[in-house]
Amino acid sequence: MITGTHFRVGSTVNLGAGITSGGSKRRVRSGGGRGHTLSPRIERRGRMGWLRIIVSGGLLAVAAGPSPAAGAGPETVDEAVTILRESPDPKARGSAVTVLAETGGMEHLPHLVRALRDGDADVRSLAEEALWRVWSRSGDPVVDRLFAEGIDQMRERQLVEAADTFSRIIERRPDFAEGWNKRATVYYWLGEYEKSLADCDEVMKRNPHHFGALSGYGMIYIQLDRLERAIEYFERALAINPNLGQVEATIESLRRSLRSRGRETT
Repeated sequence: MITGTHFRVGSTVNLGAGITSGGSKRRVRSGGGRGHTLSPRIERRGRMGWLRIIVSGGLLAVAAGPSPAAGAGPETVDEAVTILRESPDPKARGSAVTVLAETGGMEHLPHLVRALRDGDADVRSLAEEALWRVWSRSGDPVVDRLFAEGIDQMRERQLVEAADTFSRIIERRPDFAEGWNKRATVYYWLGEYEKSLADCDEVMKRNPHHFGALSGYGMIYIQLDRLERAIEYFERALAINPNLGQVEATIESLRRSLRSRGRETT
């Protein structure tokens, strides 16, 4: 559910690339669902991780990553794939990732997922942002306009309206995984955890690389006080994207909480 974006309930949303949404500081309260017994600190960490992997963008919008250094880069997607796979130059690989972010499709996801383990930190960061950008392209201008509208509604905390907008997207393009992902996020914020879980299932059927949705499962299971289950899904997210430092921190917090209850974890 998280998407290359950093979001804290009750604060502004930083969408990257110098774009921020401010305005109301009204806190979104979730309802409908049994609360968990973790400390407030753990809850804050969890929510941060969920949205960074889901709006992280993983929910709200796709943040553009840093641009690689100027210079001759690949001109086609095929050239970008070759450079990303074979070039020893991190700047060239970064340029290749940028091309895939701008023009790549779902068929190029395996290349970008591999780039999440690149030896260069900038390339890894660019690859994460590129994945969100590819995931957020439907190929349908009408759906893309609705998608942008839904993102704006999420920024403005118009959650019921956002859920309706993403439902319209799902009706028109049920194969578009990110429509399900954004609605899963909205349902999570509304406290509709079972609906959010169901939408995450639909995301994973269509995009098994979606570390945001996997982190989303973890956040839901925290709210349902099923901490072992939450850890399982957070670890699955990390297996795809090992750069999710906030998720690693959340796992450690959950394990400490379990130990304090006398429930050891491995």
